[in-house]
This record gives sequence, C-alpha cells and structure tokens, in this order.
Amino acid sequence: MSRMTLAEKIGQMTQIERSVATPDVMKKYFIGSVLSGGGSVPAIKATPETRIKMVNTIQKGSLSTRLQIPMIYGIDAVHGHNNVYKATIFPHNVGLGVTRDPQLIKKIGDATALEVRATGISYVFAPCIAVCRDPRWGRCYESYSEDHKIVQLMTEIIPGLQGDIPGNSKKGVPFVSGEWQHTKHFLGDGGTTKGINENNTLISLNGLLSIHMPAYLNSIRKGVATIMVSYSSWNGKKMHANRDLVTGFLKSKLKFRGFVISDWLGIDKITSPSHANYSYSVEAGVGAGIDMIMVSNFTEFIDVLTYQVKHNIFPISRIDDAVKRILRVKVVMGFFENPMADYSLVNQLGSQEHRELAREAVRKTLVLLKNGESADKPLLPLPKKATKILVSGTHADN
Repeated sequence: MSRMTLAEKIGQMTQIERSVATPDVMKKYFIGSVLSGGGSVPAIKATPETRIKMVNTIQKGSLSTRLQIPMIYGIDAVHGHNNVYKATIFPHNVGLGVTRDPQLIKKIGDATALEVRATGISYVFAPCIAVCRDPRWGRCYESYSEDHKIVQLMTEIIPGLQGDIPGNSKKGVPFVSGEWQHTKHFLGDGGTTKGINENNTLISLNGLLSIHMPAYLNSIRKGVATIMVSYSSWNGKKMHANRDLVTGFLKSKLKFRGFVISDWLGIDKITSPSHANYSYSVEAGVGAGIDMIMVSNFTEFIDVLTYQVKHNIFPISRIDDAVKRILRVKVVMGFFENPMADYSLVNQLGSQEHRELAREAVRKTLVLLKNGESADKPLLPLPKKATKILVSGTHADN
C-alpha cells in the first residue's frame, strides 16, 4: 500500500461489470474487481473454457499495471452455479433450511465452489442469510428460515465454499482455501414492513441484533471474506449509509477484517430517486464504511471519489482502510501467487456426483403440507376409501 497512488487505491475499490471490463480499462483505471451482472454471459450456453478465457483476458489487463495487483471476479451462485449452462442446480435456501442438515449444506457449498472454479471464477455473492419475517417478501425463497437459529445452522455452507478455518485463526480474519464468498444482505433485509423489497425494517436495536444479526456472528467466526450491504433501511436509515452499523458494529465491535461491498447500484439508491445526488451517495456510502462499490458508470465514481479525497471530504485513512481489507482478502486467497484461472476443474461442472448430491437435497427438502379440520389425525397413509385425490399446480401433469 505504501507504493500505491490515490488512483491505484480508488481503482481497487471499484467493481465493474464484465461487459465493460476490457484489458485496457483494467489497466488504465487499476480496477480491483469485475462481476457478472444478473444474467450477463460472455456467450449463449458459454462453456467453462469460454468463461475461463474471458476471466484470464481481463486478468491480463490487471497484471499489466505497474504493481500487477490481480483483479477478483465475482458472480451470483445462490443455489449452485445457477447462471451457468449445464451447472448443477440445488434447491433454493427456503428448501435447504427445511433439511435441518448443516453437513448436507456444507457439501453443497463444496460442490458449488468446485463448479464456480471450473469456470475460472473465485468469488461468489452467496449465501443470503436473510431471516424472512414476512412471506410477502418476493425474495423469501432466498431465506433459509424465519427462525434465526436455523439460518445460523445453515452458515455451514461457508466452510463448504471457502474451506474449514484453522483452529488458531483470529476472530474476524477472512480465511479462504477454496472459493471465496460473502454473506448478504447486511442487515435486516428479511424484516421489511409488509415484506416490501428494499424497504424499511422497523424494529428496535435489540430486535435487530437478536433476529437479524446472529447468523453474521457465525459467518464471521467461520472466516467469511466479504459482506454485502442491504438495499433496505433500518428505521428509516439506508443501510448503505449506516456508519453506526457498518463501521461501528460490523468492523469495530465484531472485528470483521474482510471487506464490505455494496449491492449493485446500492449507493445510488441512498437517494430517492436513485442517482439524484451522486456526490452525496459516494460520500455517504464510502463514509459509512463500504470498501468496494459495484458501479455501472465507473469513471463517474472514480472522478467523484478522487475529488472528495483531494478536497478533504474523506481522510485518506478511510481509503487506506478499504484498500487494506481488499488486498488482505486477495493475499489470503493466494491471488498474488496464482492470479490466472486454469482448466483443471472444467469436468467438475454438472458432474454426476454433484447431481446425485442435488437429488439427495431435493429428497430432504420435500415438505408435505396438510390442511383439514383435525390437526391431530395423521394424514398418511391416505384412507383406502378416498375416491379422488387432487393434484394441483402447473406441474401436476409433468
């Protein structure tokens, strides 16, 4: 870090979309990270080899910079490597929570990590450890349970994805031996009023910490590398601008030493309408303690943040904190020694072993719902005298 210019530091804090991440852009702006936006692919039905070639082409741009700091590539892999053709698809979290089987979840994390690595990618935006408190929330299927204790159990997916943390590790320090992942969305995303997406979670501090926070404690203990901030608000304060919770609680009190990342255009949405006052959004988001920002217009973000640092709106210590965290994770990951993706795991994508694991998961997630007047009488076996059985739904005849 002592050798880095301000431009190189701010570049590390910038995550851009794959479609604009040319080698020239990576080199000129010292970009720290690239992502596949929702459904963004290098080609229709792209093979693992195509994806590896894409990641390595981008990486070569990063390695051609003065300090040769490698970029990291991230993708949503929320129930298996679900954006990739022929990947193994696992049940969504709402189903996996039903299994009450953390060892199964760990195996799913391990299988997902292998399949993501098979495509040259080393960073996944998962798991979602939301505690869904209202089934009207459209993303409730991404929550393991309305019960935080079950969500805590399911954080065992983290050592599945990243590897088991050594016994002598310091609390809060990221550990990665496999795939590198993060938990999301910090904090209270599953508790919004009436389940409205990206809305306001009205709850006391005690409620927030006792319902929505516990799984983050487990994740940090298990060496989670990054944490994504929620679009939602807590008692009217946007999480992307909540310095008390991001810096005060997560970084200072819980001693989280990985890096904090925004959601896609998350800082833009600090204002309403989105992007109405971008200078304020950058100041509020970075000032809250967010270390890496997902951006669409990366030159605007870089220009605004550079101006703010040069005009003492931010102390350089805030920038240094962000960059130190980002570099720490890259070092722990072994990226400086092995920045290039290889083809050694391409046969892991959609492997028979992983498909068998997915089938096991499906069997363990099946839930029989019962209605009727008597809650006491067993439903199964069905009475022999039943003349008709209704099988309903769009897949009833499948």
